[in-house]
Amino acid sequence: MRGLADKVVIVTGAASGIGKATATRLGAEGAAVIGVDVAGEPGVDVTDEDAIRETFDRAVAEHGRVDGVVHAAGMAGGGPVHMLDAETWDQVLRVNLTGTFLVVKHAVRVMLEQEPVDDERGSIVTLASIEGLEGTAGGSVYNASKGGVVLLTKNVAIDYGGRGIRANAICPGFIDTPMTAGVFGAPGMERTTEEIIREHKLRRYGRPEEIAAVAAFLVSTDASFLTGQAIAVAGGYTAGRDHHVTELLGLN
Repeated sequence: MRGLADKVVIVTGAASGIGKATATRLGAEGAAVIGVDVAGEPGVDVTDEDAIRETFDRAVAEHGRVDGVVHAAGMAGGGPVHMLDAETWDQVLRVNLTGTFLVVKHAVRVMLEQEPVDDERGSIVTLASIEGLEGTAGGSVYNASKGGVVLLTKNVAIDYGGRGIRANAICPGFIDTPMTAGVFGAPGMERTTEEIIREHKLRRYGRPEEIAAVAAFLVSTDASFLTGQAIAVAGGYTAGRDHHVTELLGLN
């Protein structure tokens, strides 16, 4: 991919799932990847501003600059609001939305201080969700947090585009990750899982590597005129509803 060789990119949530796949893809494309995760060594909690600040400062000290950030760290959680306790609401918002704010804040801080390369100071990629674009039953706090990520990312694109910083959100569909398995692998979820897969027009879950490919593109100079977008990478999930009509047409 053009324009990734020797770029310095921080990836959060890099120990598993989309974050791990993204770190692997970026490394294969020639980027210098700094992967961090709460489960890593040392553990970096995205809700800990001091830890985030130190991560970016260390990257600059060791590599001279930070060209890109892919913020993939996050957590699941939800339920109808009348069944949701305030502690869960606060935790999901803190990890998914406040964590994004802190990572983006310090990405912007260091990018503003560095000289542009090819008219660009840096590229920020956040991981939202199709559930940040449209509702799903029982989604409540998770959907609210990811909707917040989408609009926060758009605002970053507006505020810092004139300084050569791009910002885009990837909105994955349902991806085959440990987090997805933890939610939909529970007993009684078989019918729900089947219907969710059907609503992906490609009739399957996505793979972490497919999201990583889009993240790598957004960091690269191939995407140099792309900013402020919420890109659904979802196998057609957001194209519209099917309602089993393709079966009637013999197209399923």
